[in-house]
Amino acid sequence: MSTNTTDNTRKVTTRRLVEMKQRGEKISMLTAYDYSSAKIIDAAGIDVILVGDSASNVMAGNITTLPITLDQMIYHAKSVMKGTSRALVVVDLPFGTYQGNSKEALASAIRIMKESHAEAVKMEGGSEIRESIERILSAGIPVMGHLGLTPQSINKFGTYSVRARQEEEAAKLIEDAKMLDEIGCFGVVIEKVPAELAARVAKEITIPVIGIGAGGGVDGQVLVMHDMLGINQGFSPRFLRRYADVAGVMTDAVQRYIDDVKSGDFPSPAESY
Repeated sequence: MSTNTTDNTRKVTTRRLVEMKQRGEKISMLTAYDYSSAKIIDAAGIDVILVGDSASNVMAGNITTLPITLDQMIYHAKSVMKGTSRALVVVDLPFGTYQGNSKEALASAIRIMKESHAEAVKMEGGSEIRESIERILSAGIPVMGHLGLTPQSINKFGTYSVRARQEEEAAKLIEDAKMLDEIGCFGVVIEKVPAELAARVAKEITIPVIGIGAGGGVDGQVLVMHDMLGINQGFSPRFLRRYADVAGVMTDAVQRYIDDVKSGDFPSPAESY
């Protein structure tokens, strides 16, 4: 039985997330990409649903997040919105739709908001994409930042290892987080950085810091739903806690179904018309 004290009736907004940080209430965040999953995790009381570009990996089978398109992200976001009534829904702007061209960035964000009815967008990067973030914010669209390991830049990094261990990179991360706060972002995801650094950032900025592989000293946590449910079994980083073995449950159910069909046990007379 759940022991959380989440108010399952009050709609989560960007303002409410800031209030949660101020009173020390941790923020729960998970990914979802379809109506059925979104409906389940929303009803369970999740605070934020991220329609992540991780759909490229777990839904489409791509090795990186780079191939997913804006049209595909909008399709997933529309599906999630239909299953969500309480959680705040944030949608990743996919690779190539905002970097280096702030007008294109705004057009991409407007399409997500108008076509999916989602409530905010998320963007990877700091000072290098400041112009794009500011242009989107100027249109009244809430923006969540993403610092540390930024998977859209994987080809630049060449590895998914921990970021910001070096002093120079850590200093830039702190600077970027403060910049995101100052220009008006409502929150920031910090991925795969030393716990001490992430906790420092959370203390030094006013907006919520959501961690993934960034320790417990931040304002909330996010995981990919397919990872924490044990659907995606080929991925087991140190930061992941598996809360179920859904792949095992599904495999068992499918095998029993196959056996029942082969033996003639299914359908029974009671299951026939």
